[in-house]
Amino acid sequence: MTEPKLPLHLPLRTERLVLRRFEAGDLDAYHAYHSLPETARFLPGEAKSYTKSMESVGKYANFVFEKEGDWICLAIEAADSPGLLGEVVLKWLPGCGQAEIGWSLAPEARGKGIATEAAGALLQLGFGELRFHRIEAKLDALNTASAALCERLGMRLESTQVDKWHYKDQWATEVVYAILEHEWKARHAG
Repeated sequence: MTEPKLPLHLPLRTERLVLRRFEAGDLDAYHAYHSLPETARFLPGEAKSYTKSMESVGKYANFVFEKEGDWICLAIEAADSPGLLGEVVLKWLPGCGQAEIGWSLAPEARGKGIATEAAGALLQLGFGELRFHRIEAKLDALNTASAALCERLGMRLESTQVDKWHYKDQWATEVVYAILEHEWKARHAG
């Protein structure tokens, strides 16, 4: 397995979006949606305070790598209109050939295909430039919008883990979706 090499070729561009490093100017928009209970519902921890939002944006802007593995978190904005719409994240343990993908959007960006487009670009990065073999998404089973997004990306439901201790310090059902490099490439051949 070839280890991912950083820095990456950023920003990533799709038909409608730019995926880029976070900047200090993203803080207020990031906090606006991460402070909402409906955003925090399916993310680790509670709704973020302004201080916690500031810490997160600082780490994302500098691609700070932590002891539990390496990761990148990219800001999502519309190509024709600057302003933070959300983020996509890819994290991995060095040497294992696999990664985990996740996303979060501001309420006004939801339901427009933005997360699907952004996550697709990150899968392309993961299987292309970063050369992963497998990428998975772990979701709360109640997060039906993210499950549908995984299916649109061609990911398959691999497991349902009932009453697993949850990142919200409670019992919950977790589902795992995944796609392999050759499956992704076959979907996007030509």
